[in-house]
Amino acid sequence: MKKLTFGLSFVAAAGLLLASCSSDDDQSTPAGNQVTKSAVIENYANIVYQNYKDAYDDAVALETAINTFVGEPTDANFTEAKNKWRDARESYGTTEAFRFANGPIDDENGPEGLLNAWPLDENYIDYVDNNGAVLNGGIINDTENFPEITKDLLISLNEDGGEKNISTGYHAIEFLLWGQDLTAPADNLPGQRAYTDFVDEGGTALNEDRRREYLVVCADLLTDHLSYLVDQWKEGGEYRGVFLALPEDEALQNMYLGITTLAAAELAVERMDVALANMDQEDEHSCFSDNTHRDVYLNYKGVINVYRGEYGSVSGASLEDLVAQADAETAQNTDAAITTTEASIAAIAIPFDYAISGGATSEEGAKVKAAVLNLQQELGANLLAGAAKLNLDIE
Repeated sequence: MKKLTFGLSFVAAAGLLLASCSSDDDQSTPAGNQVTKSAVIENYANIVYQNYKDAYDDAVALETAINTFVGEPTDANFTEAKNKWRDARESYGTTEAFRFANGPIDDENGPEGLLNAWPLDENYIDYVDNNGAVLNGGIINDTENFPEITKDLLISLNEDGGEKNISTGYHAIEFLLWGQDLTAPADNLPGQRAYTDFVDEGGTALNEDRRREYLVVCADLLTDHLSYLVDQWKEGGEYRGVFLALPEDEALQNMYLGITTLAAAELAVERMDVALANMDQEDEHSCFSDNTHRDVYLNYKGVINVYRGEYGSVSGASLEDLVAQADAETAQNTDAAITTTEASIAAIAIPFDYAISGGATSEEGAKVKAAVLNLQQELGANLLAGAAKLNLDIE
């Protein structure tokens, strides 16, 4: 799991600056027909629950497709499993806005590191092609130390000995489905793993049976961990009760902390700027499937969902409403920042590894850099300005 460094420093510094410039007006819950803080908080809880429920449902569909493929390992079933993985990333991508908000995804018992940790050392799981030489390493090929592939084993091995030693989650499944992406960025191709890596007779790799078993166990763990989050946020769920009982300003601070950290730090810096600076597809979020462009947009969209109080069929009182009531100009500035940021993300070339391949000084790299700066200096800064207008201390 990536560690936050520069990005969090930006958020903290901006939060202190904006808090010092904030209005001293009383921002207690407004009366009459104005939006109340409690309504915003309740709507947020509804959004979080529904988004995690959708992510869980899509993960169940992915697990079903994987089980179908393992039971009948054909090229068509392999393709369907990959399609279901992409579908599952659509709903999970927006849930990233609930991270960094002191909730159950990130706490000491939280499953985030088992769900979405990256970047992944491929050789920790399976064989790799090392400049034409096949290295049959990893958990799958180590039958002596790991005679049985179980849930408990993969959980215990996740990030064991290093943060790139990822054994579970979306990206472990992604690697098993696509394999290494050894193609040139300009080819616009993801990893080219053949389905025959999972076929006993005539297969192209060793330990096909263990590879199938690993894929099944990983998919089962994915639904386990998402089910935990759904249970935490459902009506009557343990954390939902804790969250709704928080002092209103603390709950709002948590919401803001989640979206500002994601926008200005985790997404802008760790998921985009680092890869751009290194010009290395190994640093991009979904490097095996070439799905990173969707990750970027969906993470951004999750931020907007929380700010505007909208997700799918769920819509209600929002942070945007509170900011508009406190200071119309700040709300307008944030709305403009959202438009500018979304346009800059849409301008990034696909696939992302091609966009970063020439670095920040290249034509395509400059577009990535523009999106990074907009996430920080436009969207992130204006979100923090709105929090300051509500007298919320977002450090």
